[in-house]
Amino acid sequence: MTQLAPHRASRVVFDACGYPVAGWDAPAAPKRGTALFVPGYTGSKEDFAPLFDPLTGAGFRVVAIDQPGQFESPGPADPLGYTVEWLGDVVRAVATALGDGPVHLVGHSFGGLVARAAVLAAPAEFRSLTLLGSGPAAIAGARRDRMTRLEPLLPRGMEAVYDAMEEAARNDPRWHATPPEVNAFLRKRFVASSAAGLRGMGDALSTEPDRTAELKATGVPVLVCHGENDDAWLPPVQTDMAERLGARHEVVRGAAHSPAIENTAATAQALETFWVHTR
Repeated sequence: MTQLAPHRASRVVFDACGYPVAGWDAPAAPKRGTALFVPGYTGSKEDFAPLFDPLTGAGFRVVAIDQPGQFESPGPADPLGYTVEWLGDVVRAVATALGDGPVHLVGHSFGGLVARAAVLAAPAEFRSLTLLGSGPAAIAGARRDRMTRLEPLLPRGMEAVYDAMEEAARNDPRWHATPPEVNAFLRKRFVASSAAGLRGMGDALSTEPDRTAELKATGVPVLVCHGENDDAWLPPVQTDMAERLGARHEVVRGAAHSPAIENTAATAQALETFWVHTR
């Protein structure tokens, strides 16, 4: 599966915290609940596209957004505007605009830190939280090192940053070619995103404290779900977080950091099972 997977969702725009937030909205009938998906650093709403039809078929309205500064959602011109707390407020505003009452919230990678901030700010507004390939605190290791190396390129523009990322990826022994149409989309969305947002979200991703105990204290049901080969927050880190939360824990076989794309069926099943058993 890829970000270009066909689906029956419609484009929508929400007014949230003074900014237009682009999204996909996939309704379900009859409806068993509503889920809101928040993408990770350099991601977009399309990262969840393969999940739309399976989850709406299971009876869940599915909405996915670009965070401000990502792809089709404009954001602040100042990198300091992209705090996890402010982005969490944007998520809360979108959840309210859906008009369905408390929603199931899903945050992928950096989006998990943002989704957690939204839940911490207003636990009663969410039926559940899924941390999808996300961790308890700031990212570390190879991915953080990669972000640090790319930062000096930002003054040269988003195209220069993307070209450097592509070159680094091709030099990775694990690299494999993707279809030309997917490559074109990935480049288009990266270049369309905000340099200020990339810097601001990168800073937030590199400095977020561990708020696991605070999240547990909210009482909101949590699912920790990640690929068995996740290379962002490593599986033992996410396992420890799940144990400290007392959360449901699902490991997606054959997946790394993007289980929604790498093993769509297993990810959709993990989400559906969790939501059905969440009251």
